[in-house]
Amino acid sequence: MKRLSEERAKILFEKLAKFIGPNVKQLIDRPDGTYCFREHRDRVYYVSEKILKLAETFNPNQLVCVGTCFGKFTKSNKLKLHITALTYLAPYAQYKIWVKPSFEQQFLYGNHVPKSGLGRITENTPQYAGTVVYSMSDMPLGFGVAARSTADCKLADPLATVCFHQADIGEYIRSEDTLF
Repeated sequence: MKRLSEERAKILFEKLAKFIGPNVKQLIDRPDGTYCFREHRDRVYYVSEKILKLAETFNPNQLVCVGTCFGKFTKSNKLKLHITALTYLAPYAQYKIWVKPSFEQQFLYGNHVPKSGLGRITENTPQYAGTVVYSMSDMPLGFGVAARSTADCKLADPLATVCFHQADIGEYIRSEDTLF
C-alpha cells in the first residue's frame, strides 16, 4: 500500500468533490478515527490509519487489499469510482436523484434515467454534476451524472435523459467474474 502521488491525489479529490463537494474533509476526519486513501495495484482504498499500521507488517506482494476499494485508475490516468464507495459517499451527497419504483429495475440493469423515471431531484442541481441515485424509499442505488439541470428537467420531454448512469448496485451480479 503506497501513498497516492500528488497528481493522483488531485484526481481523486476532484472526483470526490464532484459528488460530495466540501464534505470530503468529513471522510478523512471521522469521529471514529482518521482515515486515509492508499493505492495498491492502481486501485484506491479508503482505510483507517489503525488498520493501515497493521497492514504494513505484511509483504505488499502478499496483500490483496486493505480497506474499502473506492475506485480504479485507468491506463489513461482517470479514476473510475466503484460501487463499493456508495455507502461512504451517499450520506454526504450534494445532489440527489430519486427514481420511481417502476424504474428502479431499469437503472439497476445499467440504463440511464429518463424524465419519465424521475421521482424527485435536488433543487439547483447543475448540468453534468455528480449525483447519487436513490430509490423513493431513500436507498442509494448508484452513481450518475445529471444530464440536465433541475430547471431543464421540468421542461424536458418524458423520454429525455435526465441522468447518465455511471455505476449501480446491480454491478455485483452483472460483473461478478471480472471485479477482482
